[in-house]
Amino acid sequence: MRAPSPYRVCFVCTGNICRSPMAESIVRTHAEGAGFDGLVEWDSAGTGPWHEGDGADRRAIAVLTDHGYEQDHVARQFQPAWFAELDLVIALDSGHLRELRALAPTPRDAAKVRLLRDYDPDADPDAPGGLDVPDPYFGGTDGFEEVLEMIEAASGGLLDAVAEALDSASVASGTPGEERV
Repeated sequence: MRAPSPYRVCFVCTGNICRSPMAESIVRTHAEGAGFDGLVEWDSAGTGPWHEGDGADRRAIAVLTDHGYEQDHVARQFQPAWFAELDLVIALDSGHLRELRALAPTPRDAAKVRLLRDYDPDADPDAPGGLDVPDPYFGGTDGFEEVLEMIEAASGGLLDAVAEALDSASVASGTPGEERV
């Protein structure tokens, strides 16, 4: 059991310059509006090292800015050792989900990995693309707009799940944030 600390969530995509920094920015903003200040730390990373040290893609920044989201990001690669400090790892597509679960040191760590669109009540797992947030990198601005819409649609469900986890931890331990699943 680790010491009391904020609940920690990391969004993960391929290079950490498009989808995951967008998710981090959007969900953080929604969380602040919902009163999660100081209770949750939001972060992002990529499955690979291709863009380490780079900022977010200019199209991601433009779309976020157009929709009123702030963004300050430096890309980095997800490290398996991080599982020990994370409460939830949010994969942006099923490939990331499989890769992250394979990296997990324990079954409990693997269980921390979830798909973002699992939290969207209107997402259809049987639709083309399933619950994946498509990679907009090789397309135009429209793809980044689509990604933003998908992230926004899942934000409420994700925040509900985090609030439930925080409440459960508080009840189970008597101290908010002391033990988490």
